[in-house]
Amino acid sequence: MTLETLTDLPDAEIITRVINGETDLYEILMRRYNQRLYRIGRGFFAGNEEEIEDVMQFAYIRAYEKLSSFENRSAFSTWLSRIFINEAIARKKYSGRFVTIADEDNSNEESHNYNKTMKNPYTITVNNELKDLLEKSIGDLPERYRVVFILFEIEKLSIRETSECLNLTESNVKVRLNRARKMLRDNLSHYYKPQEIFSFNLNRCDRIVNNVLNHIQSL
Repeated sequence: MTLETLTDLPDAEIITRVINGETDLYEILMRRYNQRLYRIGRGFFAGNEEEIEDVMQFAYIRAYEKLSSFENRSAFSTWLSRIFINEAIARKKYSGRFVTIADEDNSNEESHNYNKTMKNPYTITVNNELKDLLEKSIGDLPERYRVVFILFEIEKLSIRETSECLNLTESNVKVRLNRARKMLRDNLSHYYKPQEIFSFNLNRCDRIVNNVLNHIQSL
């Protein structure tokens, strides 16, 4: 049976089989979440592609090493994202480039007016020129807003999942989303669709997967 025939298996079943010795199946999980981790990485490291890929590989290796301790208290995707985020934060602190993502005072914000169904920049298809402009605009957002925006709007995590990943309150996540949207609205007059933003192409996906699998096989 080939990997292609197993790609629709749920995370929990793949994890169980990997723990039981079918380590090759870990590739399915990596390919399933490469795009998400890459986009989260863009939230922390903007255009530093080398660092993003390095943290991705670290997160996959660390997750593999801790896989037997995963207790399904949250989705595997949330658990993996948290590993990635922790490493990203640690690296930025070490390099002196970290901007705290701790809760901020939202007493004067219109967080109670938050509405997930509000019109946002994801309503219609756009051309590549606008996509490039949008990627730059998102990359220019302050880190605390960029990370939340990417997790919620592009990766489609819920408010609860985003708050869990970043250790923020749900109200604070809403505040930051509103701020990020306003910043983008102030700079953009068109719309875009999320699946085209910060794409992680096939060759780079293969490189991440192969590097991690090589490390696992050497353990």
